[in-house]
Amino acid sequence: MSNNSTNSIVLPEVAKTGLLTFYCHVIESQNQDPILRDEKAVEISRQLNPVLTNSSSKLLQKLAKGKISKELVVHITLRAKRYDEYASAFLKNNPDGILVNIGCGMDSRFQRVDNGRMTCFDLDLPEMIELKKQYYEETDRYHLLASAVFDYAWMDQVARVGKRPILFMAEGVFMYLDPVKVKELVLKLQSRFPGSELACEVVTEFFTRKPWNRMVAMKLNQHGVGKDAVFTFGIKNCREMETWHIGIEYLDDWSYFDTRHPRLGRMGMMGKIKFMRDVQYTVHYRLY
Repeated sequence: MSNNSTNSIVLPEVAKTGLLTFYCHVIESQNQDPILRDEKAVEISRQLNPVLTNSSSKLLQKLAKGKISKELVVHITLRAKRYDEYASAFLKNNPDGILVNIGCGMDSRFQRVDNGRMTCFDLDLPEMIELKKQYYEETDRYHLLASAVFDYAWMDQVARVGKRPILFMAEGVFMYLDPVKVKELVLKLQSRFPGSELACEVVTEFFTRKPWNRMVAMKLNQHGVGKDAVFTFGIKNCREMETWHIGIEYLDDWSYFDTRHPRLGRMGMMGKIKFMRDVQYTVHYRLY
């Protein structure tokens, strides 16, 4: 941790959500049989807890005390484990490949999946990256990019690494963004980085409409997700993005219900209903 660490944290709501995800990893990692083992998160939390405890934010204070719903912890860590699996499978086929984590928050995916040869770019808002730099050290293979995702200048830094296979990952990001800009971003990635892959979380379009998106926002807020967290981007089905451009190919999709993990409890039964399974899920594409 840097000696420049502050005793208080001022972050926008969207950045606080990144810390919520991070603390789900912390809590789950300390279970006897964790869904996800994230030792780096646990290590950082020991340093971060006193800072959050002294924060003026009630949410950050709750995080330091580990007060997060069990349902959310299971959901977040099942998802993170699946994205780690996407990354590991990609690196098995492309050991010198590049991972780009869009909206990375305080996540330590690079440390969890590093094969000693890959390069990783963690991308998030400047406020979040400023915080992250106090706990993570950049190297020649690990880079922290402080930028809004729609400020495409960050792509220049990725391109400078050279022509290598790239996996772009957007875990828990796109559904909160402007639909027109999300489509523009995907098409930009397709044109700028042909041959790359994209794994991104989405919601069914139905839940981006009023009043359903407001009902979802209330539910998210109950779990501690920021008050501005409203679903705005969704797709009709997993193959919709293929209609955006001939150079987008659907590979597979995944819902956390697919794991059939026993800790899903009664929620696991709901996954047998396709509509419920596809409320919030991940799609995986190749970009040509």
